[in-house]
Amino acid sequence: MDDNKQEATPDISAFLASAIHDMKNSISILIKFLNSSITELEPEAQRRAAPMLYEAQRVNDNLIQMLAIYKVGNQFYPFDLTENSIDDFVHGIVEQNESLLSYLGIELNLDFDDELTWYFDRELVTGVISHALGNASRYNKGKLKLSVKEEEGELVIRVEDNGGGFPASVIEAGDAVRKGVNFSSGGTGLGLYFSSMVAKLHKNRDKTGSMSLENGGEYGGGCFILRLP
Repeated sequence: MDDNKQEATPDISAFLASAIHDMKNSISILIKFLNSSITELEPEAQRRAAPMLYEAQRVNDNLIQMLAIYKVGNQFYPFDLTENSIDDFVHGIVEQNESLLSYLGIELNLDFDDELTWYFDRELVTGVISHALGNASRYNKGKLKLSVKEEEGELVIRVEDNGGGFPASVIEAGDAVRKGVNFSSGGTGLGLYFSSMVAKLHKNRDKTGSMSLENGGEYGGGCFILRLP
């Protein structure tokens, strides 16, 4: 036996996934505590405390995204393509985000067909849109818009803000798969990668979902667009 032979490095991905799951549960408890505690504060104190809630939700979103990416990559994510009421979907998104937006003094306007239904994985798509709203809440000037409409046989979900828009480098990145990981700039592109992955999981005949970024729209700021066939 060769004593100098190194042991194979164990695959710790399953342990990391378990650790991420535990951290996600702990952060969720913290978010619930912050939500209940902030309501007891005066409006000005709520505004100052809101960034803490935002950061906790951002970390929780990242953990959820990493866990989903791991499961999809290992082919054991329970992809749940079901028919969803757009009215229920939109109001579920609003319910998840209204506390933070209220504390930050951000107005969220809605534009959707309340009689429309569509097939998609509700948990994944909710995660994508909540992340987009959270990101937009950092760079807006007090106003956001969530619209959900059918356009040319696709469900088009837009998150628009009235901020300064996306930098050219972010728009050029476009598809998160092409963006990859950029540690030098301090950004991993996790949210874009997750959004792109979720979009591409949705397929119908010869069509595949897509994610894109642009500037302009109704409010003249950044616009996140998710298209589902």
